[in-house]
Amino acid sequence: QVQLVESGGGLVQPGGSLRLSCAASGSIASIYAVNWYRQIPGKQRELVAVITSGGTTNYADSVKGRFTISRDNAKNTVYLQMNSLKYEDTAVYHCNCRISTAVGSQYYWGQGTQVTVSS
Repeated sequence: QVQLVESGGGLVQPGGSLRLSCAASGSIASIYAVNWYRQIPGKQRELVAVITSGGTTNYADSVKGRFTISRDNAKNTVYLQMNSLKYEDTAVYHCNCRISTAVGSQYYWGQGTQVTVSS
């Protein structure tokens, strides 16, 4: 059984940094592109960053230059380094990706990790 678990969220002051992790576990054959989303209650979910299996990255304009997505394929883990955090970065952050196993592939979501930017 495949699981996707985010970690690394917390409370940080404006201008601070956090590093989120998205770790996949189970009988994994391949992990395709991985997406980081964020959800603010009452607002539409926002795609924050994407990294392909080959390492190509893309970012929302709101985080470009401040966030960096990376992946460690040996650890089946994707990271989101968040610097110069702003109040408006407060949200629950989720990772999402398609994972293939011996019996097929499907999309998975993690449970989310809360990021709160506050003074």
